[in-house]
Amino acid sequence: MRRRRTLLAALLLGVTGLAVTMAIKGDPGDAGRKAAAASLPDGGGGGLDPTGAPSASASPTTSGSRVVTQPKLLGEVASLGPRTLETVPAGTTKAVVVRGDGSTSPTATIELYALTKGAWKKQASWRGHLGAKGWTNDHHEGDLRTPAGTYTLSDAGGLLADPGTKLPYHRSSHFVPTGSSVFGDSLAGSFDYVIAIDFNRRTGVSPLDSTHPDGNARGGGIWLHVDHDGPTHGCVSVPREGMKALLRALSPQDKPIVVMGDKSALAT
Repeated sequence: MRRRRTLLAALLLGVTGLAVTMAIKGDPGDAGRKAAAASLPDGGGGGLDPTGAPSASASPTTSGSRVVTQPKLLGEVASLGPRTLETVPAGTTKAVVVRGDGSTSPTATIELYALTKGAWKKQASWRGHLGAKGWTNDHHEGDLRTPAGTYTLSDAGGLLADPGTKLPYHRSSHFVPTGSSVFGDSLAGSFDYVIAIDFNRRTGVSPLDSTHPDGNARGGGIWLHVDHDGPTHGCVSVPREGMKALLRALSPQDKPIVVMGDKSALAT
């Protein structure tokens, strides 16, 4: 009987030891899983979505005493406020920002931004002109104001040959300004290169197309075009080399847009 009790005790001791060993070497538990996740880049999958918006785990992190800098967002780089950023479509990776000097000023800075390797960066900047009376949120034909807002950029063209854009490009001898400028400066060469701003127009057609889906009273024919050193009737003008650079930089896969308005309004 004594030998049976001794054998039973030995068996129980062996089972207990095996359970302890499994508890030590088995499932790491919550603490182990957290430690494993912490070793992954960005805490295991953080970063940016295609529009540059932060994902749930894209907040700044630290690694020991070293601060890990997160990619910069479009609003931070381009000084755009939250209300303006809400108008930026998902998937956009190229943005032209037209920053007016004032609500009634005909001058502006035109900037090109690109989403590169998860971070927005400014690629170039030029000085140019817009409508002679500045900006409007309710554009009408002949008001000499540029319609503020965010618009897609789908089609291009000009009097001269395509300088190397991936946008659909329509070359035509009809890209010649008619009438006179606001203050009498020469318009010659203004339409050598143009990019149609998709305000009250059909996309996928030549910038010369005169169809206005919202009616002719709303105006149309709002373009980025070559600067002629003076205010426009409503378009945005960019120096010649700037227009060529924009054409070469933009492609349909970028889902390019133009964000434009008075600088104080863009910051809201």
